[in-house]
Amino acid sequence: MLKDIVNRQHNEPDLPADLSTRPTLKTISRLSGFAVPTVSRALKGAPDISQKTKETVRRIADEIGYVPNRAGVRLSTGKTNVVSLVISTEHDVMNHTARLISGVASELRDTRYHLNVTPWFSGNDAMHSVRYIVESGSADAIILNATTPRDPRVAYLMEKRFPFATHGRTDWSDSHAWFDFDNTAFGRIGISQLAARGRSNIFAILPPADQFYSRCMADGARQAALETGVTLTICDKINSDRPALEIRNRFAEVLAEDPTIDGIFADSPVASLTALDAVKSAPSRSGRKIEIFGKELMPFVSLFHEEFLSMPEDVRRAGRFLARAVLQAIEEPERPPMQELEVPADRWNSQTTA
Repeated sequence: MLKDIVNRQHNEPDLPADLSTRPTLKTISRLSGFAVPTVSRALKGAPDISQKTKETVRRIADEIGYVPNRAGVRLSTGKTNVVSLVISTEHDVMNHTARLISGVASELRDTRYHLNVTPWFSGNDAMHSVRYIVESGSADAIILNATTPRDPRVAYLMEKRFPFATHGRTDWSDSHAWFDFDNTAFGRIGISQLAARGRSNIFAILPPADQFYSRCMADGARQAALETGVTLTICDKINSDRPALEIRNRFAEVLAEDPTIDGIFADSPVASLTALDAVKSAPSRSGRKIEIFGKELMPFVSLFHEEFLSMPEDVRRAGRFLARAVLQAIEEPERPPMQELEVPADRWNSQTTA
C-alpha cells in the first residue's frame, strides 16, 4: 500500500522528497498524476470533478494518511471543516446518543467535514459550549438536542446567523433547520393503545416539562385520555431524564400506592425498561394485568414480554438528516432550512383510528 511506502521512506533515500515528510496535497498530486488544484477540489467534493477522480484522490489520501492542515484550511477559507454536536450528558443512555452520533458521522464520512462532540453537563450553563464554539470559530456549524420552546441557544445562534440544526423543535421552528419525532402522535397513540386493551388508569413519566417534545407528548396523551375516557396521571415528582434507578423506584412506589393502576406510559427506552422491571417486581394484583406502552430503539423487549407495547424511533435517521441540514446551512445559506418530522408507521395510525 502507499502508506507502506511512506513508512519506508527513511530507508529508501531515493523516494520523492514529498514522501519524506507529512503527506500533503503535493504528495497526492505526485502519486495520482493530477494537478494540485484538481486534488484539492476533488477532496472538497467539487461538482465539476468526476466521481472517478474523486474516488482515486480519496483512496490515495486514505492510504498515505493524508490529514488536512486545519490551520491552513482556516487561513485560506475561513472555515474549520468541523461540525460540532453539542449534546447533554444527561440524555438517554440506551444507545440514543451513540446512534445519533453514528448517524451524523456516517453522513459526514464522504465530505470534507469532521464531527466534534461537545458535551454539556446538567447544572452548567447550556449556553457556555455554544458561545465558545461561535466566538472561538472552532466549528462551522452546530447540532443541538434537548431543545426548549424558547431555547436561548437557538435565539443566540439565529442572532449570530451561525449555521445550526436542532434535534427537536422550538417556538421558532419555521426559521431554522430541525428534525423531530412526532411526539404528539406518540402520546396520543400510546394512551389509545392502552385504552383499546382495556387499561383504564394510566400512570405516565414524561421528559422534563421545559423541553419542547415533552409538551407535545403531554398534549397528545391528554387528548387521547379525553377521547377514550381513561384516567391519566402524569408524574410531577420526577422526569425521564433522571437516573434509571430513580425512575424504576418511582414506578414501584406508585404501583404499591395505587392498586388500580393498570397501565403505564413510558416516554423513553430507559423509562420503558425500568417500568417493565417495576411491574415484574410488583406484588400480586389479584390477577389484574398491568400493561406498558413505551419507546425503544431496538425492537427486542416486546418480543419477550407480551405486556410491553413499543414504538420505535429511528435516531440514526435523525443524525443523518441533521448532518445534511447543517451542510446545506453552511454551503447554501440562501436556501430554506431543511426540516423533517418523523411520523409513526402506518400500522400505528391505522390501529388507533380503526
